[in-house]
Amino acid sequence: MSLISLEDTITIALSVKDRHASAKWYENMLGFQTLYHADEAGWSELRTKTTGVTLGLGEHTKPAPGNCVPVFGIGDLDGARHKLEQAQVKFDGETDVVEGMVKTATFYDPDGNALMLAEDLTQGA
Repeated sequence: MSLISLEDTITIALSVKDRHASAKWYENMLGFQTLYHADEAGWSELRTKTTGVTLGLGEHTKPAPGNCVPVFGIGDLDGARHKLEQAQVKFDGETDVVEGMVKTATFYDPDGNALMLAEDLTQGA
């Protein structure tokens, strides 16, 4: 039995220089569908052809190719973080909150690979 309970969604987060141009590329080349551009947060999200899997594009002036972060949907991020920290899982700083949108926390596997938990805050709005 696992320590925490994840939802049936995953977002693969990529670092890109221009989210809008990248979204068009993924639409034209792979047939993905842009769900939204959150310009104030520097984030875009696309629906892939796989149920429950989206592609997130995080805009950075100097993107880090190869820095792919799986983002797992979770209903109670704070509770999950507490359980993982009790099990000595290392987190990268505090939990980030974009009010009315999402709450995220980055953590690491034993080999230093970054993973992220994300709680959808739009449901309660």
